[in-house]
Amino acid sequence: MDNRIFRRKLYDRMLKWKQEQNGKTALLIKGARRVGKSTIAEEFARKEYASYILIDFSIAPKEVNELFRDLSDLNYFFLCLQVIYKTSLQERNSVIIFDEVQTQPLARQAIKHLVKDHRYDYIETGSLLSIKKNIRDIVIPSEETRVNLYPMDYEEFRWALGDTVTIPFIKTAYDNKKPLGDDLNRRLMRDFRLYMLVGGMPQAVDEYLETNNLSSVDQIKRNILELYEEDFRKIDPTGKASLLFDAIPAELNKNSSSYQVSSVIENGRNDRVGEIIADMQDSMTISLAYHADDPSAGLSLHKDLKRYKMFLSDTGLFTTLAFKDRDFTENIIYQKLLNDNLNTDLGYLYENVIAQMLRASGNELFYYTFPKERGNHNYEIDFLLARKNKICPIEVKSSGYKAHASLDAFNAKYSDRILNRYLLYTKDLRKERDLICLPVYMAQFL
Repeated sequence: MDNRIFRRKLYDRMLKWKQEQNGKTALLIKGARRVGKSTIAEEFARKEYASYILIDFSIAPKEVNELFRDLSDLNYFFLCLQVIYKTSLQERNSVIIFDEVQTQPLARQAIKHLVKDHRYDYIETGSLLSIKKNIRDIVIPSEETRVNLYPMDYEEFRWALGDTVTIPFIKTAYDNKKPLGDDLNRRLMRDFRLYMLVGGMPQAVDEYLETNNLSSVDQIKRNILELYEEDFRKIDPTGKASLLFDAIPAELNKNSSSYQVSSVIENGRNDRVGEIIADMQDSMTISLAYHADDPSAGLSLHKDLKRYKMFLSDTGLFTTLAFKDRDFTENIIYQKLLNDNLNTDLGYLYENVIAQMLRASGNELFYYTFPKERGNHNYEIDFLLARKNKICPIEVKSSGYKAHASLDAFNAKYSDRILNRYLLYTKDLRKERDLICLPVYMAQFL
């Protein structure tokens, strides 16, 4: 069976690009492998244009690649493409898709001249992990509008399940700060935990809808993780990138104030490791939350590039990676999360999904630590958001309402800088003086 075409929010941004740019720029869709870039590009081309040509450079014939070596005669160039792909192009009503453009740097360089010609529109897709390595000897086009495609967010996941009601309902409750009731919250948390297990990779969601079998879904996610690690080996044959990636769950589980590279890679504190992590970040398979040395509205001005936490871009992949060395039947996360019986030492799962949700909403990720008055331990604010020249500290709990010492201590220290304080947890919405307690599925609205 062919994979389903899922509704994605990026489609509306693509429409805006088409209408506002009118061919003045190409559209570059950035995203991790298997996140759905090729699918949405072709769906958009099919629906919004009279005709289109899709050039998949991972399988394009030699004659197509050779065309990009000489663009002096664009009439001949376009004629050859139409003959090869047996498609008639219509001026200002056709689009050419450069799929997996990272494998053909000359095609990306050609964008400058093709956009200037203005006959057709152009959409590029590719993994920036490879694009970065293949552009050293070419001129990067400035005539690009770049957009990010992340794994399906929770609302897109609900759409895939045929549900267009739940998220607007939750948004209304959030806007009005109105409790939902314990019974309804339990049901909504059950639905959200399913999203945490399946994740937002289109292939995994499609497999869940097709089989209703989490074991089959887990195998799809294992395949994607293997694909990522193959990519990492291409940019880093030493295997350091794979080691850093595999250690993400363990590093979060340590509850330390930052990712400890030296505990994963011996003598790992060097510039080369920094380059590897930057490449991993460019691949959009991970997200980094940086320590903010001064928790103020200008968070990006005070981030410590050497202190960060690392998260997976998709929490569904995270649940598989955390127990990758075990068979599905031994992966305790599935059973415990479905039964709402997650141990506190697995609470990093909630931290990862909050990071994913905040990132998908367009937020950069920051956190903050500061020493306790007694002992050697630190208070930690899991996430910081800048809003209206103020900051919003966020503490994440993997269970119900408990103590929130870090938020209280932070408030005592920086009360004049705070707009709102948030506790994200598994229980119903409630307010405790100036503290707003939200069920984790509302993080998308912050």
